[in-house]
Amino acid sequence: MAAGETQLYAKVSNKLKVRGPSLLLEPLLGMGFPVHTALKALAATGRKTAEEASDWLRCHRNDPSLDDPIPQEYALFLCPTGSLLEQLQEFWRESKRQCTKNRAHEIFPHITLCDFFTCEDHKVECLYEALKRAGDRIRGSFPLVVPLALHSSISYLGFFVNDSPADVIREFATTFAMEVAVLADCTVKPCAKQLHLTLAHKFYPHHQRTLEQLARAIHPGHSCQWTAVLYSRDMRFVHYQTLRALFQYKPQNEDELTLSPGDYIFVDPTQQEETSEGWVIGTSQRTGCRGFLPENYTEQANESDTWVKHRTYTFSLAMDLASRKDGEASSRRNGEPHPPQTPRDVSSIQALQATIARKSVLVVRHGERVDQIFGKSWLQQCSTPDGKYYRPDLNFPCSLPRRSSGIKDFENDPPLSSCGIFQSRMAGEALLDSGIRITSVFTSPALRCVQTAKHILEELKLEKTIKIRVEPGIFEWTKWESGKTTPTLMTLDELQEAGFNVSMDYRNLAKTDSTRLDTEAHGRPRETRAPGAQPGCGPGDTVCPSLPRPTLCRHKPSWGSVSVLAREIERRPSACLGPTLDCHVVLEPRPPGRASPSPADHTASRPAWQPPPSPPPGLRFPSPPSCRPRAMTSM
Repeated sequence: MAAGETQLYAKVSNKLKVRGPSLLLEPLLGMGFPVHTALKALAATGRKTAEEASDWLRCHRNDPSLDDPIPQEYALFLCPTGSLLEQLQEFWRESKRQCTKNRAHEIFPHITLCDFFTCEDHKVECLYEALKRAGDRIRGSFPLVVPLALHSSISYLGFFVNDSPADVIREFATTFAMEVAVLADCTVKPCAKQLHLTLAHKFYPHHQRTLEQLARAIHPGHSCQWTAVLYSRDMRFVHYQTLRALFQYKPQNEDELTLSPGDYIFVDPTQQEETSEGWVIGTSQRTGCRGFLPENYTEQANESDTWVKHRTYTFSLAMDLASRKDGEASSRRNGEPHPPQTPRDVSSIQALQATIARKSVLVVRHGERVDQIFGKSWLQQCSTPDGKYYRPDLNFPCSLPRRSSGIKDFENDPPLSSCGIFQSRMAGEALLDSGIRITSVFTSPALRCVQTAKHILEELKLEKTIKIRVEPGIFEWTKWESGKTTPTLMTLDELQEAGFNVSMDYRNLAKTDSTRLDTEAHGRPRETRAPGAQPGCGPGDTVCPSLPRPTLCRHKPSWGSVSVLAREIERRPSACLGPTLDCHVVLEPRPPGRASPSPADHTASRPAWQPPPSPPPGLRFPSPPSCRPRAMTSM
């Protein structure tokens, strides 16, 4: 019995070797890589080319888990293609835009055939053979049209596959599981639930009606080629959070990660006790190394973005060609003209766009400021002994607006540099090219923000028709600024005299019920503590508008108050009708300070400035990261 099993295994192995795994493995062995790491690299890259595997090994040369025998997890999905896939992707985008992200957005449109299972690296080629055998066996009976019925509940929205087509698809999944058990000695569980294609899952109940309206614009009855796809993932990071790097970051300490745009980082939310605010500990998918990284250099990514596609099997491809030839031949014999192909249903897309039409809020950072380039003493560089302004460098502005208290108040309320003015105009030009219609503008009272709003409106040709609404609730004075004193802001009269088309009738959204910021004609704020105010409020604290209880934003970037303002505008549509422009957010994301692991790290050092990343298509001047001295958390 043992001899028979050995012969069977040798027969299968020899047959699979003919399919070419040695063509991928031998070049890696010739480079000096061990067999187990070469097989691990091939499995991690989908066994596509030896070059991809060698690149993976070079990137993981410092990976502490490179020699660990940890296999990949594999799963089999049935995925749509063609017009149905385009409709589903449009639903994905609009449902995320209107109803925020839900669990369905983590993965591409699919029907799960087999749940994730493990397979040793040297047996991965057997999975490809099992997929081909199962597909060839079921191809003749696979339905040309898979009927999909829409089903909705309070936490789920999707299409169900019913009747005989579901039985055929289940038979394919069962056949694949049996073939994998024979060839690769793996235990695979076919999906035992009702076959379904999820559209939305674990969403807010009040979004159900909107999601249903978007789903009804999808027409699943059209013919579609379905493809069985074999994916893999790293089993160590199944329950981790996935981040995508937006900017390049060079480590300042040995325990930090190197980031390049597009890198994926796995972060365990339960293991962040050692981190300071603004920092996270993660593992890089590209290098396998683990370390600290600034969270504001990243964005949330989808779970399936890090999955690796191995092999696909497309159903009805050959059968459709054969049936089309037979149909044309029979039509010619019967004298019937060949029916023209139906073009894509444009009306359904228009109906979907009409359904999703909705107002939105645009958040824009201000342009480059003078003190970021010329330092804290910039005002001394451009002022004469008698207190007059002159332009010592071309990046200084041509002139400064007049202020009643003199030029000294510009020190804590700096203007835009010449480059910042250019950036603001380019942002307005980009908005003009995109066709976005702006109906109202809100800005912080900081001079740099009002200037940014003005130049954007000038490029949009709206500087005379739209008035800038100055909203003090957006402004937030933080310790990142050049001083610790509360700044003196320009009054509305001074802004209007300087040529800014500001609204004199605008009523502030920020309420003053718990901590009131009284101003002298919108000049220097004077804080008045109301009875029962929350302890700890002080100069520099910003009370978020219209919250049930006072929420203070102390020494943090302005994202908190900006988002609260957006929610307040949404609650009070009479205050703002249409897309809104907010120009008070720092120009560049900065890595926050964190407690250093060694005393030597407490010395603040400013790294060399890095050039901004290349602008992505369709965008102008993306915000580059700016390096900031490492600060102790006790500041």
